[in-house]
Amino acid sequence: MFLTLLGGAVDKNPTNKFYFLQADTSGLGNAAAQTRWTFWNSCSVVDGRNTCPKVHAAYPFDPNRNFGTSMSFGGTKYYLETRFMFAFMLIGLFFAVCALFLGLIALVSRIGSFLSSATCSVALFFQTITTALMTAAYVQGRDAFRSAGRKASLGRYNFGFMWAAVACLFLATVMFCVGGVTGGKDKTYTTRTGGRRFFGRKKSTKSTRSRGSFIDPERQRRMEKEDSD
Repeated sequence: MFLTLLGGAVDKNPTNKFYFLQADTSGLGNAAAQTRWTFWNSCSVVDGRNTCPKVHAAYPFDPNRNFGTSMSFGGTKYYLETRFMFAFMLIGLFFAVCALFLGLIALVSRIGSFLSSATCSVALFFQTITTALMTAAYVQGRDAFRSAGRKASLGRYNFGFMWAAVACLFLATVMFCVGGVTGGKDKTYTTRTGGRRFFGRKKSTKSTRSRGSFIDPERQRRMEKEDSD
């Protein structure tokens, strides 16, 4: 998720290879010969790498707005899908980071496991929406460019990262929940009064037995001394 978000914002290797869609935009307004769309801008392509102008948060995929043209596709649908995609991405990333830190508590507590599972489920919800919007907008955009006789391809890195994040968050949600359900069974025991205690440590009787082993011989010696007197 972080790598996808950094694409287009950081002009360093390997993030300058990350994009959602690359298309032939030659002759379209002020566009370069080839253009790549990221979360932050539309970038030209030099030696297979992004060359991006200024950063704009929630940069929309809409060729008509991006290049000042009047193509037969684009408009409000693509604009809204990619704008909301950026907002949902930030929300999902926030909850994913929270789940990462709560996972440390899950190492020592069942409550931490359940909290991590709940937080992961929220991150999964928003990440799934983000990925679905991404797929809908850019797959349709690619098909539209191809229908217009222009070459277009999806960014395999960004699509791979986004769908992998959905899978990982789903697995994390399930595993944290399973850990919370099964992690405390061996810590439940019955007290002398018949009650049940949780998240506790069973009191050891080793020290009592050890003390008893010293008390009994001492008492026996005292009794033998009294008998001899």
